[in-house]
Amino acid sequence: MNGRADTVRALTRVSAPPLVPEVSLHLADEPFATWEATQREQAAPDAPPPFWAFAWAGGQALARHVLDHPRTVAGRRVLDLASGSGLVAISAALAGARSVTACDIDPLAATAIGLNAALNGVRVDVLAEDVLADDLGDGFDGVDLILAGDVCYDADLAGAMMAFLRARRRHGVDVLVGDPLRPYLPDGLTAVARYEVAGTANLEERAVTAAAVFAIPG
Repeated sequence: MNGRADTVRALTRVSAPPLVPEVSLHLADEPFATWEATQREQAAPDAPPPFWAFAWAGGQALARHVLDHPRTVAGRRVLDLASGSGLVAISAALAGARSVTACDIDPLAATAIGLNAALNGVRVDVLAEDVLADDLGDGFDGVDLILAGDVCYDADLAGAMMAFLRARRRHGVDVLVGDPLRPYLPDGLTAVARYEVAGTANLEERAVTAAAVFAIPG
């Protein structure tokens, strides 16, 4: 655990996402250099990309929406799926969620979420499991709301994520998705809010990225 924490600190600096200045995170400046450094630090050439080291546009939009509309999460039990840095989970905690669980399969993400939650003085539980691969049945009995930012950047992943989220919605769990309008975002979602996310040149190859928050209809 300490080794991973040292890696997160070594590869990042504490700063705030442009759209969510209320939240401090350990963030990196450049994705490919950070990925290479992660591989070296862990002596693992197959280490996954460090999604946890960046505040992606869809997550920023979702976090902004939660903070601007705290009734969305207030008093509710929230799961932040594919949490990455923990930005959305932390925002839900700040907005008054009853409990927040951040789920991510990357061990470095789990460490980063813990460090970032501590930076912001909130409690976020971390679930380091691939919930898409596990047969949880009606699982998440204690969850009222699932938040999912930037989960549609790949065709296969988008399909698996949306199947999981729609299944949870059929079991009565509310779902909000934040996404920068990627090609793999499926039809049939209800737009809730739109944002312009500045400072995305290092991730999206444009200085300002349009992003939106969507609900999965019941």
